[in-house]
Amino acid sequence: MQAAKKQQSLAAKVNIIRALVMGANDGILSVAGIVIGVAGATSHSGAIFLAGIAGMLAGTISMAMGEWVSVSTQRDTERRAVERESAALDDHYEAEVTYIQKKYEKTGISSELAAKAAREMLQKDPLKVAVRERYGFDSQEKTSALAAAIASMIAFPTGSVLPLLSITLFPDQIRIVATFIAVVVALTVTGYAAAALGKSNRWRSVLRNVVSGILTMIITLNYSP
Repeated sequence: MQAAKKQQSLAAKVNIIRALVMGANDGILSVAGIVIGVAGATSHSGAIFLAGIAGMLAGTISMAMGEWVSVSTQRDTERRAVERESAALDDHYEAEVTYIQKKYEKTGISSELAAKAAREMLQKDPLKVAVRERYGFDSQEKTSALAAAIASMIAFPTGSVLPLLSITLFPDQIRIVATFIAVVVALTVTGYAAAALGKSNRWRSVLRNVVSGILTMIITLNYSP
C-alpha cells in the first residue's frame, strides 16, 4: 500500500512538472512571437504591451483547458482499458496467461520459463500485470487533469512575462534584439528541463527548442504588416 502511494505521488509530480515546463515554454514562445510581430509593425509601446497581454490571457486559458481535456481523455482511455482487461481476466483468464507468455517468449525466454513467469506474475496482482503487459501503462499510477490545468495556468503567464517585459522596458533601438536574446536564453532553460524530465538528449532538445523559437520570431517580425 505504501509503495502504491509513493508511485501515485511520483506520477502526480511528474505530471505537474511536465505541465509547468511545457506551459512556460509555450508562454515564452507564443507571446514572444506576438510582441515581436507587433513591434515590427508599430513602435507604439502601449499597442505592443496590450497585444502581449491579450496573447498572455488567451494562451493561459487555452493551455489550461488543453491540459485538462488532454489528461482527462488519457484517464478515460486508461480507465476503459482497465475495465476491458478486468473483464478479460474474469472471462478468459487462460487466454490472458497465454498472451503474456507469448510476449515473454518473444524476448528470448523459453516457453516453459515464460509460462511459469506469466502465471507467477498474475498471481501477485493480476489486473496490474495484465494491463501493463497488454496496454503498456501502470493502472495504479494516477494523474490529475485539474493539477495539470492549474500548473499550465500558472506556468504560461509566468513564461510570457519575460518577452513582454523585454519588449516593453528596453529602449526602442534595442528592444527587439534584447527580446530575441532573452527568449533564446529562456528557451534554452525550458528545452533542457523538458529533456531532463523526459530523459532524452538534452542538447538536441535545447537546439530544437531554440531553433523553433528563433524561426517563430523571425517569421512574425518579417511578415508583420
